[in-house]
Amino acid sequence: MSTVLEALDPSPQGASLAENAYLLLRDRLIMLDIKPGDPINDGQIAAELGIGRTPVREAIKRLESDHLVVSYPRRGTFATGVDITQLADVSEIRELLEPLAARRAARMAGPKVRQELRDIADTIDKLEDGRAGQHELMRYDIQVHRLIYKAAANPHLEDVLIRYDNLATRIWCYMLEKMPSVTGHIAEHVDLLNAIAAGEEEKAAALALHHVTSFEETVRKVL
Repeated sequence: MSTVLEALDPSPQGASLAENAYLLLRDRLIMLDIKPGDPINDGQIAAELGIGRTPVREAIKRLESDHLVVSYPRRGTFATGVDITQLADVSEIRELLEPLAARRAARMAGPKVRQELRDIADTIDKLEDGRAGQHELMRYDIQVHRLIYKAAANPHLEDVLIRYDNLATRIWCYMLEKMPSVTGHIAEHVDLLNAIAAGEEEKAAALALHHVTSFEETVRKVL
């Protein structure tokens, strides 16, 4: 397994060693830097992170509840496979909750967060076709969704949506080689982010729903 990279999200200030390990491993699993079926060696991970095995084991327990790793008695722990048949179930939940998060974010976000939304919208809008790799674009996708969930100001909704967005992202990354491009999918975020920043609740909700449904449709076209 390659060296553990930084998580997509910065660790919260004062986060525990277990929390840091969890965030790092979670993002490597959802981006398929750790491949489906790869063994998860807690000793190796602990050595890479420069921490003890206990916080790594705590992180792995959380990843099991996220359905990102699975443990077998006497065999060890492995990254879960990517089950395309789960796409409909994951999308059904996201189609209900993503518009809710976008609507709440448009209503609840403070000035600083609204500016952050505009800034990332501007960054994505200026991305040149073909200059950003597929995986880099997917990291923008994750960043956007997590920012919207945070702006929605409901930690329970945020937790649920992060979990299901992670599963959806794994499916998307698994299918990347069959995709002609994800540029259009990422570009959809621009209008969504600007609608939230402008406080346009219903427009934001409609755009969020379209984003989720178009994701499922795109994946199904290449199955």
